Amino acid sequence: MPLEKFQFPGTDGQMLAASLDLPDGAPVAYALLAHCFTCGKDVLAAKRIAEGLAKHGIATLRFDFTGIGASEGEFANTTFSSNIADLVLAADHLRKTRQAPSVLIGHSLGGAAILAATPFIPEAKCVATVGAPSDPAHVTHLFKDHIPAIREQGEIDVSLAGRPFRIKREFLDDIAEHKLTDTVAKLHKPLLIFHSPTDNYVGIDNATRLFVAAKHPKSFISLAGADHLLSQQRDAVYVADMIAAWAMRYLDAPAFSAVDVPEMSDGVVVQETRASPLQQMISVGKHRMIADEPVSVGGGDTGPGPYDFLLAGLGACTSMTMRLYADRKSMPLDRVTVKLKHGRIYAKDCEDCETKEGMISKIDREITMDGNLDAEQRAKLMEIADKCPVHRTLTSEIKIVTTAKET
Repeated sequence: MPLEKFQFPGTDGQMLAASLDLPDGAPVAYALLAHCFTCGKDVLAAKRIAEGLAKHGIATLRFDFTGIGASEGEFANTTFSSNIADLVLAADHLRKTRQAPSVLIGHSLGGAAILAATPFIPEAKCVATVGAPSDPAHVTHLFKDHIPAIREQGEIDVSLAGRPFRIKREFLDDIAEHKLTDTVAKLHKPLLIFHSPTDNYVGIDNATRLFVAAKHPKSFISLAGADHLLSQQRDAVYVADMIAAWAMRYLDAPAFSAVDVPEMSDGVVVQETRASPLQQMISVGKHRMIADEPVSVGGGDTGPGPYDFLLAGLGACTSMTMRLYADRKSMPLDRVTVKLKHGRIYAKDCEDCETKEGMISKIDREITMDGNLDAEQRAKLMEIADKCPVHRTLTSEIKIVTTAKET
C-alpha cells in the first residue's frame, strides 16, 4: 500500500512527523489515528491498524505527538490538552490537503485524546477506541511512585518502557482537569470500544465506564487474549477489519475494491486510481504497483514514473540474463548492480545513430560486477548484457497496435 510521509505544524509551531497510509485505489474515507502514551506513530499497533484500514479503502493519518519520535518539540512541555490540540491540527491538515477525517481512532491514552478532540472535528462520523482509559489521569499510574517528587520539584525524569521522559507538574494538573465521561455522554457520534479483558495496563472496567456513559449507537468488542499494546499482529489486523466493517455503516461510502481492475490472464493492466491527478494502478497477475509522476509535473509523487518502470525492466532483464549465463558457465559472479538513467539528446550528437535530426532518447547503463572474475569473464558478461531480451526489444523495431474497447 502507498505511504506518504510529511510534516505539519503542531500546537506551538513545531513540525510534527506524519504518515498517511493510502489504499491502492481512491480512498472511500479518511481516518485519524492517535497512538498510545509515549509510543509514536510507528508503534506496531498503530502501523498495523493503519495498514489494515488502507486495505479496506480507508486512508489513515498517524503522527508523532510533540516531542515523540521524529516530531519536533520537547515532550516535557506537552500536556493532555496539547495532544488534543495536535489532533485537531492534524485533522485540519487533512481537511486542507485531502479531506477531513470522518473516522477517528485512538489507542490507550490516544483513545482518550481522540474522544476529547471529537467535538472539535465536525466532519467526524464515528469514533473507535482501543484499550482507552475512562479517565485520562489513569496514565499517571505508570509513574505513580514519582508523583510526590514531581509535585515537589516541579519536574523530573521518569522511566517509561525503558526510556526516560521528563514529566512536569503542569502535565499532572492538566490531565486531572479532564472529565472524559462527561465528554463521551455528549459525544453524539457512533462509538466502538475495543478492550481486552486481560489488559494489565488499563483494566476492562474502563471500557465499562465509557460504554455506560456513551449514548447509542455504541458497540463493544472484546479483544480476548490480546495485550494492551496489541503486540500480536493478528489482534491489530482484527481491530482494523472490525473498524472498517463497522464504519462503513456510517460513512455512506461505496464498497472498496483493492483490485478493481479488468481480468486478464496474461500481460499488464493499468488503470487510473483517481486518488491523485496522475496516479495509476499497475496489475501484473497477483502483483500490484503504483505509478505516478513528480509533483513538479502535476503528479503526486506516490510511485515511480513510466520511464522509471521502463528503466527498471531493462535493468532487471540485464541483471537476470547475466546471472543465468554466469551460473551456467560456473563464473564466480557474486552480485550484479545495474544503474540506469534516461535522457534526451540531439540526434546530431550521436555518431552511430541512424536518426540525424531532432531529439532521440538515450539510456545510460552502468553495470557493476562483484566477484573474483578475470578480464575475459567480465568482457563476456558485458557482451551478454546487451543480449538480454528487453535490450533487444528496445533496440529493434517495435510495432504497437492500439485499439479502443467500448465500456
